[in-house]
Amino acid sequence: MLDDAFFAVPRTTHATSQGPVELPILYRDVTTVVPIFTVRHADAAAVLDGTGLEPVRVRGDRAAVALAFYEYRDTSVGVYNEVGTAVFAVRRGERARLGLADLVRAPGRRTVGMYVVDLPVTTAIANAAGRELWGYPKFVTDIPFRLDGRELRGAVLDPDGAGQICAIAGRLGRSVPVPPLSLMTYSRRDGALVRTHVDVRGVTRAHAPGTVALTVGASAHPMARRLRALGLDGARPTVVLATDRFQSLLHAGAVVGGA
Repeated sequence: MLDDAFFAVPRTTHATSQGPVELPILYRDVTTVVPIFTVRHADAAAVLDGTGLEPVRVRGDRAAVALAFYEYRDTSVGVYNEVGTAVFAVRRGERARLGLADLVRAPGRRTVGMYVVDLPVTTAIANAAGRELWGYPKFVTDIPFRLDGRELRGAVLDPDGAGQICAIAGRLGRSVPVPPLSLMTYSRRDGALVRTHVDVRGVTRAHAPGTVALTVGASAHPMARRLRALGLDGARPTVVLATDRFQSLLHAGAVVGGA
């Protein structure tokens, strides 16, 4: 892996409260499952209020939300799990001329990004790096996750011990191979909008939802409240992207002017 040109990139060291972190962060061996849901555009807009962003419209008056589960087995910041809720969005006043088809373009050419709403992780260093370097809304909790063939089971536990924030389970449907989807995320750090690129590679499959469904627990945690506000309790995804060969580079973010 050390001789792999994908990971042979210049890196810089950044201080965090949990110790130094080199950027880009290298993710060498990962399983990821990304169910993508449609929600009411007005509900997504309410979640984005105050961010300087607005949801991309899909299928009439609907917006798209991803709930991505990651099992990081080998990274430059250690082993951990992560779950991200993200709304597909553009900067207010911009037009998503290609809609979600914009996502096939290189991250640096996109107008459509993914605003990270919640991002629980299982380790202190992943939490500190995400919050302090990018402004990602991370918190530390337990995240049990397993993908066994097409059988999926994952959850985010309430860090205060009040049961589950959410759980996803079911059998993935039939699939077709698709290109890996590099990412462009939006977050807010110290009041500024931050745009970040994530280079991704790895054989990926797009699955029909099969029997997969999301449930939101009785937790009063803000993540649970936001999932309910998006109408995701009991929701079934439109499509599920999955791979056990995910690799990526998480680059430093850049402040977006005028946001």
